[in-house]
Amino acid sequence: MQKEDHYTQRSNWLRAAVLGANDGILSTASLIIGVAAASENREAIVLAGVAGIVAGALSMAAGEYVSVSSQSDIEKADLDREQIELETMPVVELHELKQIYIKRGLTEAVALEVATQLTEHNALEAHARDELGIHEITQAKPLQAAWYSGAAFTILLRPLLYNSSPVVSKLTVILFLLSLMYTFCGTLLLITLMFCLIFTLR
Repeated sequence: MQKEDHYTQRSNWLRAAVLGANDGILSTASLIIGVAAASENREAIVLAGVAGIVAGALSMAAGEYVSVSSQSDIEKADLDREQIELETMPVVELHELKQIYIKRGLTEAVALEVATQLTEHNALEAHARDELGIHEITQAKPLQAAWYSGAAFTILLRPLLYNSSPVVSKLTVILFLLSLMYTFCGTLLLITLMFCLIFTLR
């Protein structure tokens, strides 16, 4: 049977790549535009752009690695605690699994049978997936996130540093403005949601 390729399988690295690309456009384009406005020396502009890209890519990769590693540590801690609970109180854990399946629409007898068989097959995997929501597809992968975030930061603006034509300069400004608008709209939406939440809780 052929394995299906779902879009959710790309969610971890795609999120990191979008974050890296957006930050790369904003920060590096801002740096290049600022230096270009202060100096007409092409070598200085290129040097500033390269330095910004290298520093930004390393910063994004390191930040993404630390951030996703924190998520991975939390998942590992939860799995360790779940393993201890499975060893010390297996009956209670089996009942928890059964209740999860009942809430999903199974009858009590079928839910108990499913929970029993999954526990016999791999108890920790069953609880990780159905109780904790930890799945292989969505599991935190720090190195993958760091790689895609750092790579996306460098790829978008790298060609712009080796061409000083007016077309490329305009493209840099356009990319910068589009990314800035995207970030501004996202921030505005977040602020709106926060105000709605505050007024709802009052």
